[in-house]
Amino acid sequence: MKHFLTSTFLLFSCLLSSCDCSSITSPNGKVEVSLCEDNNNPGSFYILTNSITDSIRIGFKTEKESFDTNLSLECYSTEKMGVDDYFVKHGKRLHAHNEYSERVFTLKNSNKNILRVIIRAYNDGICFRYALDNVDSVRVISESTTYNIPDSADRWLMPFNTAYEQPFPKQHGAEKDAQWGFPCLFNADSQWALITEADVDETYCATRLENKGNKYFTAMPQAWEARDQGDALPTIAGDWQSPWRVVICGTLADIFESTLVEDVSRPSVLKDDSWVKPGRSSWAYWSHNHGSLDFKVMCSFVDLAKNMGWEYFLIDWEWDRMANGGNLQDLCQYAQTQGVQLAMWYNSGGNHTWVESTPKDRMLTHENRVEEFTWLKSLGIKTVKIDFFESDKQWMMKYYLDILKDAADFEMMVDFHGCTAPRGWSRTYPHLMSMEGIYGAEWYNNRGEMTIHGAEWNTISPFTRNVVGPMDYTPVAFTHSQHPHTTTNTHELALAVLYESGIQHWADRPEGFYSLPEEAMSFMMNIPVAWADSKLLCGYPTTHVAVARRSGNKWYIGGINGTDEPMTLSLDLTRLNLAENANANLLILDGPDTDPTCGIARPENFDIKTNTSIPESITMAARGGFVMVIED
Repeated sequence: MKHFLTSTFLLFSCLLSSCDCSSITSPNGKVEVSLCEDNNNPGSFYILTNSITDSIRIGFKTEKESFDTNLSLECYSTEKMGVDDYFVKHGKRLHAHNEYSERVFTLKNSNKNILRVIIRAYNDGICFRYALDNVDSVRVISESTTYNIPDSADRWLMPFNTAYEQPFPKQHGAEKDAQWGFPCLFNADSQWALITEADVDETYCATRLENKGNKYFTAMPQAWEARDQGDALPTIAGDWQSPWRVVICGTLADIFESTLVEDVSRPSVLKDDSWVKPGRSSWAYWSHNHGSLDFKVMCSFVDLAKNMGWEYFLIDWEWDRMANGGNLQDLCQYAQTQGVQLAMWYNSGGNHTWVESTPKDRMLTHENRVEEFTWLKSLGIKTVKIDFFESDKQWMMKYYLDILKDAADFEMMVDFHGCTAPRGWSRTYPHLMSMEGIYGAEWYNNRGEMTIHGAEWNTISPFTRNVVGPMDYTPVAFTHSQHPHTTTNTHELALAVLYESGIQHWADRPEGFYSLPEEAMSFMMNIPVAWADSKLLCGYPTTHVAVARRSGNKWYIGGINGTDEPMTLSLDLTRLNLAENANANLLILDGPDTDPTCGIARPENFDIKTNTSIPESITMAARGGFVMVIED
């Protein structure tokens, strides 16, 4: 790392002035950051780092003045050490801990107005934000925040759409200029960096990256979003701070295991979070797109949750027209007799969405939400899933947070769909259990790309989307949706470990779970969703990944093969610090026989081993996987 930092400064010595840059070093010594003036463009400033995002231009413009050129450095604070140490209800680890060093740089623009740039060097990344004091209400018309990426870098980028539902295909170099949704993953010279943002609130919009070659600019929302509703440009006022600009950097394990997005976000606003209950849920939409119209179908999924010991069942769209033996109230009563808690789907409503799916408009205003949450509480409903937001504009950020605030008043958990990517809200609002913002298993309903690419894309999500927050991918299916999957059953089982979400909605129909062998069914009955710790064992986005997550004294390990050829993994478990007498009491491998038309291992051909010693290597079938449980 030190050598890379030296080469970075040599590279930019011809561009940047020789002023005292006052570098900041992370407590563990791995991350170093400096703020320097561009020698060729006096008045423009860059953050230099020893990550592959080696220079980051800073600044922004409002309608009235510029804070990106003609700047002068007035002073900077002494280096301050800090610690983020907190507990969460769900996530990569229930006790998060990170340390940082911080300096505040004071810049002055040509109007003699002050811009403060707060820069932190964390043990696993770089964060910075802008701050203005006592600002008259004014629109920000552009950000100059620009990340320079080496020509040689590989990159995994999601072409932007407002639902954040696109895959992250691998690119070598800047193959095209476009807008990309956060997070954005880069790799060069054995260094990894993931760029995103955190702590977004109603005082700003969410942003994305737009590249011109290897320069990635911070881009504002576009006017067409949300059917042209609301201003695309944010308005700031008063004592204002921007969202944190975040670069997680280091090894691929540093990326996977990082909690940096939550670390820099505001602490929980809940005085009592005892009602926030992570858990597992059955879900009918993947197999029965219009299942909520049918009371009997809904009851079969309530029964599935009860029989599997899962806490929840999610009733998706069209529940307001339920028939065939009962209605919603009847289903609520039935679920209560079975000890299963219900979640309910809603259209976010309003003119901002083209989607007319019902129920619509019941979450649109504070008055709507109070009325609806009051009714839901009377039915015993614990969770709402709200869909189709379709914009990153500032007013939409306020809408998200207003929902979370009102939901907290009624002790209602929330799952956002058709939504932006996580920005750290699950720390501030622990009842935000999950967010979609992923090209997930639901797409087996829509097009055939998952049939072709699903195994490969599944290896990318742990290093991209799921790094920044809970991900409602809706994993684990052994039967087929409208388009078949070509992953093996053990690959599907492993997704229960690979993917993190406060409430995991398992995708398959009842018979898919009931047909499992006893050990595989037991695995799905007992898999937790709240983790004491999470570790990357090995992996590379597009080919394979194996992770370990701990609950109590058990490590749950899952791995998948994203390629069309068999693969053998060597497992180095030393990072788990296992006791000498630790033992794998469950190991599920790909079966010896597969269906030649789709490559899915038949349940009866699972290779299941119990009371086995810990293996040194694992062989996976093409598009296969494995799961293992180690009791420590």
